[in-house]
Amino acid sequence: MARRSDQGEPVGFLRRTLDRLATTTGAIEDAELREDAEAAGCAPISGCGDRQLATLHGTLRTVTLRPRGGVSALEAELYDGSGTATLIWLGQRRIAGISPGRQITVRGRVGMQGGTRVLYNPRYELCA
Repeated sequence: MARRSDQGEPVGFLRRTLDRLATTTGAIEDAELREDAEAAGCAPISGCGDRQLATLHGTLRTVTLRPRGGVSALEAELYDGSGTATLIWLGQRRIAGISPGRQITVRGRVGMQGGTRVLYNPRYELCA
């Protein structure tokens, strides 16, 4: 017998419906981000290889202050719908305009660290 919520509906049905809705919404947002990056003339993050010079466009998901080797470093996660890249500005505690949810275009050399794409001190352009 299936578990039921207080209203008598099966809990599994409600959970499946919410999961489908979240998946559909996420897929639409990912597609929009990929289209924005393509319209900006930028490469998809998922297609960037090690030591490749790239121009990337996406949305900052997180911005964190982390020390690296005794030096302060501002780290941000860039997402473009196809993948993520970690942006690291060494010697910076804060950069005006760099905040979660902000769209940005960056240019730099992509490196790989533990399977993650990383750009150190990339040039950046904040998007409106």
